[in-house]
Amino acid sequence: MPQGDKSAYTDKQKRKAAHIADGYEERGVPEKEAEARAWAAVNKDSGGGNLSGSGRGKPDTHVSSHDGGKQAAGRSAAAKSAAAKKGWETRRKKANG
Repeated sequence: MPQGDKSAYTDKQKRKAAHIADGYEERGVPEKEAEARAWAAVNKDSGGGNLSGSGRGKPDTHVSSHDGGKQAAGRSAAAKSAAAKKGWETRRKKANG
């Protein structure tokens, strides 16, 4: 399979890559770079194309999608606590109408 050939990928993997690339483009990443990053994320999640061979049907690991939670790691404990308190107040007000 020549480099760049996507025939070994499932339709779900292709849709996933397109969605990820769209997100990067919305944030200002050039189209080619966005596509490259998107396919890297798909490959990280699923280990590459899943259409043929013994690897077909292996579940995705979703490793890349879990990286988003690391954004809060840079905040202080006080900032996290303040955010939690604010969220609680908002939910309490909505519940009480």
